[in-house]
Amino acid sequence: MELLTNAEMNEADRLTMGRGVAGIELMENAGRAVADSVLRRHPAGTPITIVAGPGNNGGDGLVAARILKERGYRPRVLLLSDVQRFKGDALIAAQRWNGPYEPATPGAVGPQSVVVDALFGAGLDRPVDGLARNMIEAVNGAAYVHAVDLPSGINGSSAAVMGLAVRASETVTFFRRKLGHVLLPGRIHCGTIAVSDIGIGSHTLATIRPRVWINSPELWLEVFPVPAVAGHKYSRGHAVVVSGGLSTTGAARLAARAALRAGAGLVTIASPRDALPVNAAANLAVMVRPVEGEVEFAQFLQDVRRNAVVIGPGGGVGEEMRKMVFAALVGERAVVLDADALTSFAQDPQTLIGATAGRKSATLLTPHEGEFSRLFKAMDEIVDAPSKLERARRAAIHTGAICLLKGADTVVAAPDGRASIVDEAPPWLASAGAGDVLAGIAGGLLAQGMPAFEAASAAVWLHAQAGMVAGPGLIAEDLSEALPRIYARLFERIAVRRQIHQ
Repeated sequence: MELLTNAEMNEADRLTMGRGVAGIELMENAGRAVADSVLRRHPAGTPITIVAGPGNNGGDGLVAARILKERGYRPRVLLLSDVQRFKGDALIAAQRWNGPYEPATPGAVGPQSVVVDALFGAGLDRPVDGLARNMIEAVNGAAYVHAVDLPSGINGSSAAVMGLAVRASETVTFFRRKLGHVLLPGRIHCGTIAVSDIGIGSHTLATIRPRVWINSPELWLEVFPVPAVAGHKYSRGHAVVVSGGLSTTGAARLAARAALRAGAGLVTIASPRDALPVNAAANLAVMVRPVEGEVEFAQFLQDVRRNAVVIGPGGGVGEEMRKMVFAALVGERAVVLDADALTSFAQDPQTLIGATAGRKSATLLTPHEGEFSRLFKAMDEIVDAPSKLERARRAAIHTGAICLLKGADTVVAAPDGRASIVDEAPPWLASAGAGDVLAGIAGGLLAQGMPAFEAASAAVWLHAQAGMVAGPGLIAEDLSEALPRIYARLFERIAVRRQIHQ
């Protein structure tokens, strides 16, 4: 589950070597893992072109070349620079290679080539140029590419393309995945990813203490709400979804149904009077109540049993929405701010921050990239962060809220630095109304008392799973209907865990 930065991976190496494991042993294990990936994909006798840089990534490639030669393959080693530039463990690997070297030239990599990309590792922090760039272009024209650790040209911490990057068919990485494997655009360059054990013990994580995880049930399952035998609908929370006017009720209805499917005991749409007939006619289990303006809304929320609010989907942008947001943020309830609730503060984000930063109750912001940019455009310290992860983290710190920054690599970030990143959201989730469903799922989980970071992460995972269950061609309405199947599997998994721990 853990995702490492470059610095954290370097620390894992250092701690392991500090316990007496030689660096060359780690390199041998890494090179063997790369060779094994080639063996699994290509028959013996296949010509393999290893394109090696002068660092440890190149050393891994040279170990792979030697092992492949021993196993009946025909490796060809292309060096980006002179062999004299190898140092430390990489130099030992070069000395153990018992074959010839060739200078790296783009023409040496053809369209039928099977390539091991060992040019650069995850720590690349400058744009590639010159011969290195030319070699990456050549590698991208090859038939099949095995990347060592991370495709060359991708920064392991930010996932940024450093000018140009290898497009790998598969990537073999070591110990744990890096941020560059799951954040975009790095992820789309990796192909399939295999994580290999090279002798770094998992106990090193206790010292490193990574703060970013793959978003999976293991991260939040212990606090996922399961209906109790003696429970009732009032014990499962009451979510309120704020509706827009007559022509924009669909978003609130999608969110409300999702909150109910997510397990909230009751869900009410707070509806303007002109939209009341539409909202009432289109809902059965979801209740609808007339609520007009911030004064009525504040009065409506005086009932403390209404413990979670989703506001923003289809709500309209402007001063009225701002007032409604302030009314929602007053009091001890969880609040999900989505869509128009965020855009309404685009010209004055500090006012919103002033209302969220000191809250003791859960606050969740759920922007997509456009909404995020509009809200924080004047805050250079946020928008200029080096990665999506860091932008979400800085937004969380500034607002005191959980920031759920949507996309194919949705990041959930907490003010204390914890973060999760989804790695399996299907592309067909990019459909009108899907974000409203996500906000509703989060609201439903928060209504049941799930902690905010875990609730947001679980909502993202459930949303992605619902997208996979619904499949290509889905529309937003399909997502809530997929949740019962997913919940059945989750509850079964929770029951098994509880039996094991008894």
